[in-house]
Amino acid sequence: MKTEAKKLKIFAKSGQGWKLSRRELVVVLLVLLLVGFGCLMVYSASSYSAEYRYKNEFFFLFKQLFGVALGIFALVFFALVDYHVLKKFKYWILLVSVILLVLVFVPGFGVQSYGANRWVNFLGISIQPSEIAKFALVLFLACYLSDNHDKIKTFKGLIPPLIVAGTLCVLVIIEPSMSVTMCLGLVTLFMLIVGGMSKKHTLIFSSLAAVAVPVLILAEPYRMKRLFAFLNPWGSPQGEGFQLIQSLYSLGNGGWFGVGLFQSRQKHLFLPFAESDFIFSIIGEELGFFGCVCLMLVYFALVFLLFKIGLNAKDRFGCMLACGVGIVIAVQTLLNIAVVTGSIPPTGLPLPFISSGGTSVAVFMGAVGIALSVSRHSTRQLAQN
Repeated sequence: MKTEAKKLKIFAKSGQGWKLSRRELVVVLLVLLLVGFGCLMVYSASSYSAEYRYKNEFFFLFKQLFGVALGIFALVFFALVDYHVLKKFKYWILLVSVILLVLVFVPGFGVQSYGANRWVNFLGISIQPSEIAKFALVLFLACYLSDNHDKIKTFKGLIPPLIVAGTLCVLVIIEPSMSVTMCLGLVTLFMLIVGGMSKKHTLIFSSLAAVAVPVLILAEPYRMKRLFAFLNPWGSPQGEGFQLIQSLYSLGNGGWFGVGLFQSRQKHLFLPFAESDFIFSIIGEELGFFGCVCLMLVYFALVFLLFKIGLNAKDRFGCMLACGVGIVIAVQTLLNIAVVTGSIPPTGLPLPFISSGGTSVAVFMGAVGIALSVSRHSTRQLAQN
């Protein structure tokens, strides 16, 4: 009871007298702009398919709004909590993430869809553990890199973070989900670089990562088919190349300024997963190249501000934490856009804050709340000094 009372006291004290700085206000506004725009585009991209499959054109929109509501709560909660409290629970959060990743394979808990085990069902609510695992990894790495700054320059010092990241990657790749595995790998690499990994080790691990990608592709026949479809999608227009072709049609149809909001043709059951992994294609079709550039500028501004928060943090832990959140958003956004534009082989990865998926939007908003907590405590210390 004393421990819980102490935690509540920390929570209450940390929330007293907090006023948003200009930077924090802009971050909040950018996130709300993204999730609001996401709800609009989820409805636009899914209304036809939702009406056709579920007799309710708002089916995916309602699920997204529920995720946004949870996300707003998570953002406010983590923004008010002292981010140092998270350091005490790093192993518990990591353990819960691992357990959830294992539960996707347990009958009665795991939910299989399109041949993949990526969801866990609790009381009728589906959770995607890999979304939580990304930020559990960021938290662990931020803790380790802040406490072992000198060790990280040695190979021995790199072993613990590589073991943790490798464990999460193995659990995710056997779901299977190569896209999230790539995301976890890239986030680990960039955080180690920011944390002070030597140039020699950076070159070694970058080379190993580059070799691992083709090996993983060769390991599964369906990934080989996707690779060939990426190289020549018109070689199998009704098979593996179908989704990429439809995505390119969608983007091409949009031109400079798009066909107009809600006017997409590809969302009429031509483009699979139009409301989730390929929602950027619908954005390109309806709002055109100009709309896509504006959206990417919003992402750039958000990531830039998160890095600014990290660089201005009062301690190394806060720096790594805020920068880690920015790295996840940047990596996942770039991977998603690269897939839908045919720049890399097709693989499923949601567009942060926008793609349909309650777990994704809630977790990402909560992560931004943690970065705001870093900013708030840095601002308070500057004011005291």
